[in-house]
Amino acid sequence: MSLIDFNLVEEKLVNNLIDIQSQIEKLQKQANEIKSKEFSSTVQEILAKMQAFGITVKDLQTAKPAKAGKAGRKAKVGAEKTPKAPKKSTAAVAPKFRGPNGETWSGRGLTPKWLAALIAQGQPKESFAINA
Repeated sequence: MSLIDFNLVEEKLVNNLIDIQSQIEKLQKQANEIKSKEFSSTVQEILAKMQAFGITVKDLQTAKPAKAGKAGRKAKVGAEKTPKAPKKSTAAVAPKFRGPNGETWSGRGLTPKWLAALIAQGQPKESFAINA
């Protein structure tokens, strides 16, 4: 590549850079104009809602920020939390079956391996029942 070709390429690059910077400047001005218009209309909407609901600036200053729920749902403004019902306590259930080595089973859930093995050997499950 000759020196003349290099100078032409360099000149084109500089011109492109100047054009791009000019476009960026125009776009930034447009963005600022749009933002200022949106700002004004948003403030007007907020003021209208404040008037409609009787909300004061003091209300806004003393309000606690709402927590976002699942999947970004908006929390309801002024909604009271309803108390949750207490969870049922899972009390231990008395054993109903006892194995030859002292193992116990309440009769709930899956049959334990020790009892399944004994049943597979032909022994009846009722023979391991604990008489209350």
